[in-house]
Amino acid sequence: MKLANSSLEEHLGLSEWVSPTDGIGGILKSRVEDFRVEEISKVPALDSKGRFTITRITMTNWETNRFLKRLSSACGISRNRVFTSGMKDKRAVTTQIVVIDAPMHKVEKVKIPDSIIEILGRTHQKVGMSDHDGNRFTITVRGCCDSNGNPLDGKEAMKRVNQIRSDLSHKLGADAFPNWIGPQRFGSTRPVTPEVGRAVVNGDYKMAVDQYLGMEGKNAQEEVRNFRKMWRESSNVEECLNIIPERLGYERNILERLLKKPEDYRSAFMALPNSLQLLTIHSVQSLTFNYSLRGRLKHKLPIIFPVIGDIVAPVHPNGRIDASKMAYVSESNLERCKRNCISGRLAVTGPLPGLESALAKDIPGEIESQALKDTDLHEVDWRIEKIPRLTSSGTRRPLSVFFREFSVSEATEVNDLTSGRWVDGTLDGDRWHPEGACLRIKFALPPGTYATVLMREFMRSPLDHY
Repeated sequence: MKLANSSLEEHLGLSEWVSPTDGIGGILKSRVEDFRVEEISKVPALDSKGRFTITRITMTNWETNRFLKRLSSACGISRNRVFTSGMKDKRAVTTQIVVIDAPMHKVEKVKIPDSIIEILGRTHQKVGMSDHDGNRFTITVRGCCDSNGNPLDGKEAMKRVNQIRSDLSHKLGADAFPNWIGPQRFGSTRPVTPEVGRAVVNGDYKMAVDQYLGMEGKNAQEEVRNFRKMWRESSNVEECLNIIPERLGYERNILERLLKKPEDYRSAFMALPNSLQLLTIHSVQSLTFNYSLRGRLKHKLPIIFPVIGDIVAPVHPNGRIDASKMAYVSESNLERCKRNCISGRLAVTGPLPGLESALAKDIPGEIESQALKDTDLHEVDWRIEKIPRLTSSGTRRPLSVFFREFSVSEATEVNDLTSGRWVDGTLDGDRWHPEGACLRIKFALPPGTYATVLMREFMRSPLDHY
């Protein structure tokens, strides 16, 4: 798949809409404080004799993995001894529960810039990925405008948001929306992650490294463009190390590994954090899910309730599905499955392909098979022999999801908008206006659901505006 042949939205499968309403445009994260995420989670049971220290940490403008690495180093422990239930956005203010396998007195001494570490006590319990019940978002959109670039005032922008909400409810059900996998899973300005994953599942580690180091991105700074161009043209490790920007830490780690072990591209790829290595696999799986969801919308198949051939799964109270109890929809159980899907007890699912994953049958299965072909994954067996821990059995994901606690209001304009995007002004292809209204939108989502995907329904802005 070559990005040059299609738009970024088409490439990532994010090119369909439910509502015909134009949207409000605008951009997110003009200020770090404009994007706030509060994890909805239960505090593990407290026990003064517990092994672990429980904290509630608020991070400002921290990528979660980098913060946890800094935290573990400050505590004198391995990164593997720090436990969270989810990764959060970087350019944001995020609050979540973090369990640390370290004495309380060590954690009390930790001071990390742009963070607040609140110690809650001791526990015998860890937390695992997706243990939380969801996330609560407060998001400010700035620079609202129509599709022609004309600024919108607050009343018109709010009217459009409410109309789109009404359209979603009319077509899908009350406060439901398509459960797209959002652009940050892929890289909204440089969708490199799925292409690296594609190379890994095909066993081509040189291609994986070449893509990670050399793939171009949109709106990249000159020093970054120069570095990536040098790698594409020369693959000279020493020369690239001489000009690599300091902030490209993962790229530097790859190059330093190649300096020690020339031509050992598997080892170079493994210089990435384990979580990022796994994310590349998840990312390329996610392409197939988005293409399947897009295919259903194009074929005007429902995504809230099933048709014959679909695979449905029970829904837990927190909105996640029980993938161990999935079932095919047949003529004999169709009406019962419809009722349970509409009531929220079941969900229609789409594929995250892997070694043991199943596809739907009949028309839904044809759409899913075509999605695998369109993403060049139809002949992949997902067994990663040289790094077995990256082998994925595959699973499925709800095609739609519900939001709650929704509100929209006008937001106060501020003068300290320091993001490069706002300071540099609008570019060709942008959809925001410096004189447009600012809205504050609040809602809560189940774990594993992307806030930017719901915002995309309201905004209709290009993917790099999120």
